[in-house]
Amino acid sequence: MLEDSVPGPAELDDEDFAPAALSGAKNHITFGDGSPGSFKVPLYLKDGMDPESRARRRNERRRRMKSLAERPLSESSSAASLANVRDYYYYGYISIGNPPQRFSVVFDTGSSNIWVPGEACASEACTQHRRFSHNASTTFHSTPNKIQIQYGTGFIAGDIGTDSVRVTESLALQNQSFAATSLEDRTFQLPRSQFDGLFGLGFTGGAEGGVRAPVDTMLQQNILSQPVFGIKLSRGSESGGGEITFGSYDTSYAGQLQWIDVYGNIFWATTMEGIFYGDEPRNYLYGADKISAATASMEPAQRARASRKALLDTGSSLIYGDPYSLGAMSARIGANPMTGEIPCAALAALKPFHFILGGRRFSMAPSEYVFHDPATGVCEVQWMPVGEYLWVMGIPFLQSYYTVYDIKSHRMGLARMKK
Repeated sequence: MLEDSVPGPAELDDEDFAPAALSGAKNHITFGDGSPGSFKVPLYLKDGMDPESRARRRNERRRRMKSLAERPLSESSSAASLANVRDYYYYGYISIGNPPQRFSVVFDTGSSNIWVPGEACASEACTQHRRFSHNASTTFHSTPNKIQIQYGTGFIAGDIGTDSVRVTESLALQNQSFAATSLEDRTFQLPRSQFDGLFGLGFTGGAEGGVRAPVDTMLQQNILSQPVFGIKLSRGSESGGGEITFGSYDTSYAGQLQWIDVYGNIFWATTMEGIFYGDEPRNYLYGADKISAATASMEPAQRARASRKALLDTGSSLIYGDPYSLGAMSARIGANPMTGEIPCAALAALKPFHFILGGRRFSMAPSEYVFHDPATGVCEVQWMPVGEYLWVMGIPFLQSYYTVYDIKSHRMGLARMKK
């Protein structure tokens, strides 16, 4: 397992919040040996406010968080709406316990645990958010197990218990393991993290603490009409946020879905065979030609193990990949390989990039892989290099494709998002 520090943009929702210098951290999993790995969430830092302004904004955010606690869960039988925070992350609501205690969570395909702040947690990050009270729930059961997740710039630690976890009005997981944190790093303080916790959508193989992942609980308890869930992430906060549907998916995409196999039993990862620009023959995926030549005579399972991997990750705000591939891609379109900036005047002449995932081609238009900030007039690519060969296809890619996740058959379906 490798650990890399990855800077990212701040999450802002107040009109008077100005962009500032930011940083964060992210853990990565090495796929192939089947061992469990640490999950990750995008972590952001924001500086530049004086103490009085910090206190005023903190109090205002606490007021908002309290009002959000009164929001009901989705009235739909299977769908939950997702709020979009400036295209950096999406969050929705769940409830835990009886009577229900509500929490905002990131639904993350790149992790497999549920965690929320615990009542005994005195960290400022916990006191700024809703905290779970185990004494207030008649269905809570404690366990002796604990969990600790280390990040490059912080960590969380907590106690594992079981309780009912309700995702929509009709979808409830009984005796689901989750962690109530006892310690949270400042990374999870407001205004950086507007969500309370995390709801991992990966498999049990990727879960920390030896717990069963919620998607496997859904299968075991037979509470899904179909063993699938679908995710829609709209681009731009004004576009309606997003939606996650459990037990079914938006059938208007059924005819356009391209199905690809999932590799392993950890997260929603598939094989990655290439990256192409426009109609040019060059493969920008570093080492792809050598891998193809070396695996030509292998059986399909052996070839999959030896190939590059790509994770579809709703919890990552950018596309992450190896620096050799991304450096070449940036150079091809005239972007600064260090900062990612590109002259906005160049956008009109750019062509799509095509990613070959699971043997199928998925394209991103220039307007999808380059972010144009009209407030600053700055344009920059939506990818960032990391020091490992696991690719992470984060929010910019997933905003372009409606995705269906088949839990039982271990496959994913992707269809172009409708305008």
